[in-house]
Amino acid sequence: MFSKITSNIKVSVVPEYDSKNSYPSENRYVFKYNIVIENKGDFPVKVLKRKWLIFDVGFGYTEIVGDGVIGLTPVIEPDENFAYFSNVMLRSGVGNMSGKYLVRNEQTKENFEIDIPKFNLLSEVLSN
Repeated sequence: MFSKITSNIKVSVVPEYDSKNSYPSENRYVFKYNIVIENKGDFPVKVLKRKWLIFDVGFGYTEIVGDGVIGLTPVIEPDENFAYFSNVMLRSGVGNMSGKYLVRNEQTKENFEIDIPKFNLLSEVLSN
């Protein structure tokens, strides 16, 4: 597990190689990742946007920007969390991801960024 706390918001990520949906002979390595966003602060926050930086060894960086997460803009109350999973495909089978969420303090309506910790992606095929 990879975790990071920014402004009382903890983001934890658990990546996993998805061998069922990967096709190494076609340079298609799929990874699932589970994310938990925990609000350890005193006010509710709303997840407005996400920005991912995906590194694929031999193929470089890709940046993904979008609204919310998995089509939602969840409000996370103090001492609560929001969990979701998604996936990413790499061509090399080796890389990493990191990013940021843009969130809004629902009391003051101020926006701020929180970090998504960098996590490694390594296919089982290549680690043997």
